[in-house]
Amino acid sequence: MALSHVVGYPRIGTRRELKRATEAYWDGKVSREELLETARTLRLEAWTRMRDAGIALIPSNTFSLYDQVLDTTAMVGAVPARYRQPLEADVDLDTYFAMGRGAQTDGLDVTAMEMTKWFDTNYHYIVPELGPESTFRLASRKPLDEYLEARAAGIETVPVLVGPLTYLLQGKSPDAEGFDRLSLLPSLLPVYVEMLGLLRDAGAAWVQFDEPVLVEDRTPAELEALTRAYTTLAGAAGSTKLLVETYFGDVDESFFALANLPVAGIGLDLHRGQRNLEQLRKHGLPGGKFLAAGVVDGRNVWINNLEASLKLLGELGELVGPDRVIVSTSCSTMHAPIELERENRLDAEVRSWLAFANQKVDEVGTLAQALEDRNAVADALAANAAALESRRTSPRTNNAEVRARVAATTEADYRRHGNVIERRSAQRARLGLPAFPTTTIGSFPQTSELREARAALADKELTEEQYERVIEEEIERVVRLQEQLDIDVLVHGEPERNDMVEYFGERLAGFTFTRFGWVQSYGSRYVKPPIVFGDVARPEAMTVRWSTYAQSLTARPMKGMLTGPVTILNWSFVRDDQPRAETCRQIALAIRDEVVDLEAAGIKVIQIDEPALREGLPLRQSDWTGYLAWAVPCFRLSASGVRDDTQIHTHMCYADFNDIIEAISDLDADVISIENSRSDAELLEAFRDFKYDKEIGPGVYDIHSPRVPPSEEMGGRLREAMKVLDPDLVWVNPDCGLKTRRYEETVPALEHMVAAARELRAAL
Repeated sequence: MALSHVVGYPRIGTRRELKRATEAYWDGKVSREELLETARTLRLEAWTRMRDAGIALIPSNTFSLYDQVLDTTAMVGAVPARYRQPLEADVDLDTYFAMGRGAQTDGLDVTAMEMTKWFDTNYHYIVPELGPESTFRLASRKPLDEYLEARAAGIETVPVLVGPLTYLLQGKSPDAEGFDRLSLLPSLLPVYVEMLGLLRDAGAAWVQFDEPVLVEDRTPAELEALTRAYTTLAGAAGSTKLLVETYFGDVDESFFALANLPVAGIGLDLHRGQRNLEQLRKHGLPGGKFLAAGVVDGRNVWINNLEASLKLLGELGELVGPDRVIVSTSCSTMHAPIELERENRLDAEVRSWLAFANQKVDEVGTLAQALEDRNAVADALAANAAALESRRTSPRTNNAEVRARVAATTEADYRRHGNVIERRSAQRARLGLPAFPTTTIGSFPQTSELREARAALADKELTEEQYERVIEEEIERVVRLQEQLDIDVLVHGEPERNDMVEYFGERLAGFTFTRFGWVQSYGSRYVKPPIVFGDVARPEAMTVRWSTYAQSLTARPMKGMLTGPVTILNWSFVRDDQPRAETCRQIALAIRDEVVDLEAAGIKVIQIDEPALREGLPLRQSDWTGYLAWAVPCFRLSASGVRDDTQIHTHMCYADFNDIIEAISDLDADVISIENSRSDAELLEAFRDFKYDKEIGPGVYDIHSPRVPPSEEMGGRLREAMKVLDPDLVWVNPDCGLKTRRYEETVPALEHMVAAARELRAAL
C-alpha cells in the first residue's frame, strides 16, 4: 500500500485527561509519576489509533505536557537564567512549567516566558528567549524516550522535532535588539546532531523536522542557513531518512532551497498551499525525494473530497513518481477536535459533512489504500461522495435575507459619525472617569459551581429560572467585588459564558457546536470552536439581559462585552464553500445589532474583542492587503451604529501588532487594551512610532500565570508605558480576561493594580 503519514496528533485526550492531570499536578493533588502515567496512556492511545487506521509513518514526540516549542527549549537547554536551572542537569518538570506559566513559591518568584500565536492558528507557543549569551546542550531526551516508549509497545514511529531554523526564527531577543538569532545556528546544531545520533542508533527509520517558517517570507541568508543546517544533519543521519515538513501555506521562494536539501523527503501543504502545487508542476522534485503530500486538511473540520484528492495524488505520482508520494495531512491534526463519534447530539445532516482528527487519520488511510485498490474502499468513497453532494445542495447553507442585507450595506455603515477627538470629549463628559481609569478585560474566574450549574442546565437538572438565578447571584458578587476594589469601569464577569466564541455561536443562526470538540489553545486552556455551516444571523439579543442586569446593580459604568466578527470567524471552524470575507460581513451585522441594542438599553461602554485580528493575517506579506481590506471594515461595521458618546473598546493580546499598527488605528475603536506584561513594552513602540491617537490600556500583569505581581511592579510597567504613550490616554487593566484564574489570585492582583493606578494619579 502507498505510504501514509500524519504530521501530528492532538495530545489532550478525548476527555481532556491531560488538562485534568496537569492542573491536578499544579495543585499538588497528584504526584509527578501520576501525571507522567496519564501522559503515557494518552500517547499509547494516539499511536494505537493511527496504527489501527493503517498509517505507516506515525509521529512521536508530538505529545507535550504544555507546548512543543517549550519542549524544544528544554531539549536544547535554552533555559533563561531567572529559572535557576542547575547547570549540566536535565530540565526538571517544575522548571519546565515555570517557563510556561511562571512560578511564585517561597524560594522562587519568576515571570513566564512570552507567549504568542503559532503562525496564524489560535494555538499559543512559548517563545524562546535567545541572545548573544545563549548556550545550548542536550538537556532533555524526550524525543528519544517517546520513540523507545512506542517501540516497546510494538509501534514504530517517526520522531518529530521542531526544526532548528523554525526554533531560532520563532524566538525573540528581548535584551538584544537587532540580534541575529541565526548566528546561534552553529552552536545549536550540535545538540540536534546529538539527538539525531541517539535516534539513529536507536533504529529510527525516519525523523521529521518541522520547518513551518518556510511558508513565511524568507531572505536568501535565511535559506542559506537552512541549507547549512540540513547538510549538517544529513551528514549525521546515517541510514535514517530525514523528512523536512512544512505546513500552513505556500513555500514560494523557499521551494528550491527546500527541494534541494540533502534529505529523503519534504512535506508540502497542498490544501492551503495552492502555489505549492504549481511549483511541483513546473519543477518536480530532484533526487528521487519523497513528497509528503498534505491533501487532508488538518485544521478545519470538513470532510475531504476523496475523489478530488485521489485525482491530485495521481497527478503527483506522475510528477515525482508513484512510489515517492506519501499521503499526508496538511498539518498537525492538533488544531482539530479529536473524535466525531462522541458527538451524538449533532444534527445528523451536518454531522455527515464533518471529519475530526480521528476521521482525518482514517481519510489518510483510505486514500493510501485507494491508490492501491479502489474496490477495497468503494463503500467509503461512495459515502464520501453522497455527503459532499448533501452539503452542496442543502438549503440550510443559504439564507437569501442575510445575503441581501450584506449586499445592501453602504460606506456610511462602516464609519462612526464624529472623529476620535469629538468622540473622546463627549465620552469623557458622559462617563466622568479619573485619570488612569481602571477596568478589566471582561471575564472573571469561572468557578466549579458555575461549570456545574451549566452542566446541570444542559442535563435538565436545573430549570432555566434556577440557572438564571445562579448567574444573577454571581454577577452581583462580581459587581460588588469590583466596587469594593474601586475599579472605575466594571464588567459583569461573563459567568453565563462557556467561551468567548462558543457562547455567541450557540446564539447565532448558521452555527452548530459540539459537546466534546475541545482544541488546545495553550497549556491547559482548551476551547470548543463553533462550526459555521450556513449563513449567519442574530435571531434575538444575546447579551443585553445580563449587561443591563449588571448595570442595574451599580452607578458605575458597566461594559457590554462582545466578541468581534473577525475573532468569531478566526476562532470558529468556518465553512469553506464561500469566501471568508462574506461570512465575516454576516457575523459583523449580527454583532452590530447587539451593539445597537446594548446602547438602547443604556450601556455606555461596549467592548468588542478582536484578539484574532492579527492572527488571521496571511503568512505572506503580499497577501496582507487583501485580508485587511475586509477584516478591518468588518470590525467598523459591527461598531459604527452608535452615538459619539458611547465608548467603543476593543481588546487584542499575544500577537505582534507592530507591522499592522495602521490597520489597528483604522479600526477606530475609542479604547484598545493589549497584552504588555510578557513582551516588556516591546509592543508599545509601534504605538509611539505611529503616533496612535486613541486611548490604550497596556496590560500591567500576566493573567496566564498564577503569580500575583506587587503593585510596584505594575506601576513600573505603567511608568515605562508612559515613556511611549501620552499619559492622558492611558488606561490600567490586566492583559487578558480572568476566566482561567482563581479568586485567591485575582483579588490581590486587582488590589495591586488599583493601587498602582492611584499612585500614578497622586504623582500627577
